Amino acid sequence: MKWLVAKPDSWDGKTAIILAHGAGQGMHSPFMTYFHTELARCGFLTVKFNFDYMDEQKKAPDPQPKLQARYRAVVSEVVEEHKPKRVIIGGKSMGGRVASYIAGDISVVNGLVFLGYPLHPPGKLDQLRDQHLYGLERPMLFISGTKDTFAERRLLEDVVRRTGERATLVWIEGGDHSLKKGRRDKESLQRAAGHVAQWVNGLTDSQWVSVGPTSQP
Repeated sequence: MKWLVAKPDSWDGKTAIILAHGAGQGMHSPFMTYFHTELARCGFLTVKFNFDYMDEQKKAPDPQPKLQARYRAVVSEVVEEHKPKRVIIGGKSMGGRVASYIAGDISVVNGLVFLGYPLHPPGKLDQLRDQHLYGLERPMLFISGTKDTFAERRLLEDVVRRTGERATLVWIEGGDHSLKKGRRDKESLQRAAGHVAQWVNGLTDSQWVSVGPTSQP
């Protein structure tokens, strides 16, 4: 299994953050590289990887079962090799969505980070990908741009409200589906990474407890 790890010298063995890429670009994209390195600078062990179709240079993503199997395998291998006490999974767009489908039945997963959750296809506000989120007993951080065509503001706010105290929502003003205001915008990603680090560090001991089924990846 090919995955890349950034292990800072300051890592205390506690928290690993595993992030998956979106549908169009793999783990070496500027977006993924930024969060991989920046969160490591914040003291977390960070991991990124490619789904199979990206390694095979295919344009269309694999079916959900194959995407989920890949993500499960990466989580299992990271836990076996590095033995973190806490594991956060998530990713950009599709990567975060895949993480949300597997998190509930992997006991070592303690929380989720969504960097632009694809709540619905652009312009199709009646096709929400939200029902599984309401039964997911894990802390969740949603970071979304106010101009993201995959997450209409009113709809995402309603999802977070219905999810309750488990969910935290951070808006990046003017941000698109990649959280940026424009091609030269660096501040938005810096803000997003800062929010991720602050959120992870702010989780209480009780929130870290895995409360879902105890099956392993």
